[in-house]
Amino acid sequence: MIVRGIDKGKSFDWGKTSADYAKYRDIYPQEFYDYILNLGLCKDGQKVLDLGTGTGVLPRNMYKYGAKWTGTDISENQIEQAKMLVKEAKMDIDFFASRAEDVSFPDNTFDVLTACRGVEASMSPETLAAWDKEHKEMLEKNAPENFTVKHYVSIAELQVRKSKNV
Repeated sequence: MIVRGIDKGKSFDWGKTSADYAKYRDIYPQEFYDYILNLGLCKDGQKVLDLGTGTGVLPRNMYKYGAKWTGTDISENQIEQAKMLVKEAKMDIDFFASRAEDVSFPDNTFDVLTACRGVEASMSPETLAAWDKEHKEMLEKNAPENFTVKHYVSIAELQVRKSKNV
């Protein structure tokens, strides 16, 4: 993948980080999941599509609430790690490697759609414009004129402490 504004246009491959993501990137606090549940989402037999699932953090952590999850990600390596993790945990979650704009299911297949970060990063300008248009139409049809979109940003600067015993 190449994004001109990152690393001076050098390609990058999320798949190379997949094993580390699977091991260390279970990043959301319980309050995040509770918030989703309190909205009445991702539980009780609902069918949920998670676009940009990565190693399946969201589906794996919310599986116990009873939704039927399907996760897609552009990185085949991320999907392979997700499949390994759900197999170890004996979870029934479907994962597919696919670009977000190429995902295709019949109408009314899913009750809920979740999208992890990176939708814009994975689309051409034309595809993004089409996605934005469809998203705007969906919001106009289903959402009130004014609503709040909450965001959370966390920055951690970590340094290795040198032990005096070394």
